[in-house]
Amino acid sequence: LQELHSFQFHAKNFTHPPAEVSLTIYAANGKIVKTLMLGYQAAGIYQSRGRAAYWDGRNSTGELVASGIYFYTLIAGDFTATKKC
Repeated sequence: LQELHSFQFHAKNFTHPPAEVSLTIYAANGKIVKTLMLGYQAAGIYQSRGRAAYWDGRNSTGELVASGIYFYTLIAGDFTATKKC
């Protein structure tokens, strides 16, 4: 059974004009697992089911990754935040 991981985020610290947003997922060893390109997003709160970013637990080649600790970095314009999944 595949689990979706929801990334809910507040974009209040983004610059007012829409900015290109990406979310990169890293394994505990620092290797990039997958990058989600979220397009241009305006400042706001992205918590609802239709607005949050989702990761299907697969790497960039489509393989399911092992359960464990992962980190993500959200980049929007000149704003960057890294957190544990």
